[in-house]
Amino acid sequence: MTAPVAPAVDTSAPVAAGAPPWGLLSVLWVSQNLGIGFLTVGLVAILRSDGASLEELSLVSLLGLAWPLKLLWAPLLDRYGSRRLGHHRSWLLVLQPAMVLALLALLPFGDPAAALGPLVAVCALYVLLSATQDVATDALGVRLLRPQDRGLGNGVQVGASYVGTVLGGGLCVLVYDRAGWAAAVLLLAALTLIALAVVLRFREPERDPRVPGSAAWGALIGVFRRPGVPRWALGVVPLVYGGAAGVYTLPSAALVDAGWSLTRIGVVTGVVVSVPAALAGPLAGWLVRRWGRAVVLAAGGVGLAAATAGLVPLLRGAVPLAGTVAALGGFLVAYTALNVVVYTVSMDLCRPATAGTDFTTLTTVPLIAAFLTASAALATAALVGYVASAALWCVVALAGVVLGVGWLRAAPLR
Repeated sequence: MTAPVAPAVDTSAPVAAGAPPWGLLSVLWVSQNLGIGFLTVGLVAILRSDGASLEELSLVSLLGLAWPLKLLWAPLLDRYGSRRLGHHRSWLLVLQPAMVLALLALLPFGDPAAALGPLVAVCALYVLLSATQDVATDALGVRLLRPQDRGLGNGVQVGASYVGTVLGGGLCVLVYDRAGWAAAVLLLAALTLIALAVVLRFREPERDPRVPGSAAWGALIGVFRRPGVPRWALGVVPLVYGGAAGVYTLPSAALVDAGWSLTRIGVVTGVVVSVPAALAGPLAGWLVRRWGRAVVLAAGGVGLAAATAGLVPLLRGAVPLAGTVAALGGFLVAYTALNVVVYTVSMDLCRPATAGTDFTTLTTVPLIAAFLTASAALATAALVGYVASAALWCVVALAGVVLGVGWLRAAPLR
């Protein structure tokens, strides 16, 4: 019996001809990650420096749960939209200024640690808006990127996420340190406002046919009924993402054990090593177009294994600065290559008529896998030690890579 074959790119709804709107997509992808980078990297460091406890900081980390939850309302963005303003553009015209207003609502919290509850509530609103903006942006990406452009497009998307982290989690923290809370928040709002100007100039191609309500919500399950999709989305992807997340969770704890300050850990893991990862995104996307998805997936797996080996001195308690930064940077570069392939294949498997729902559904699986295995990796480390735990989760990721390469070669995508 032959293995189920993944479908070729769906042509049931039109894909835009001509050059994709690279500027629009790039700015939107950076924009959605500016605030997220500030909240997950910068705000944690600011609150910790103001004396917030680790328990209080855990409230901020829970904000990331909104991203998997966007699956629940993604069908709304496929079902409803303005024909006159552009189906997904009309959502962006609401969401982008709403994100700016949510950031401006942070201005009164000059002493963020003193009003943590209200601060987290405002941040939660921003994350919900940003997650919804992500659905609309990815839907445009599915519709407007030609099949041959999807590798580069998703490379740009992954690279943009790191750029957003560097700007939001790095630059804005430096501004806070020099000029205070209000200046940092205004910078975030101003950078986010740039994307609105780009959206205003964009004219979205007409989208036909309009998706019936039942089809929009049915897409949440329907995408997994397509031949070959369950094996990729529920087999390959959780192994790759889960294994990689399991390994990458361990260095932060090991750095704390080695005596690094939280600020130093945040700067190195959130900013310094993000620079090569941001550059690796477009490069990996270009290589996907030149070499194919299977080759880049395999190369990412080899790089991940090599970087995990490079982390062994740190996991054993020795923390040479140059070696640690090189290993962490190498790991993120390899992970970026894997991420680009997963996102590209997810886009290949989407139906343009339900693009936002399909892509959100397929990319929610790795988010959940990463969230669960990050916790499991620390529990494993408590039982067998950092090194053995890293080796175990690296093997899990490599198993996913092997299965993924086999799946791609058996079912090549256009």
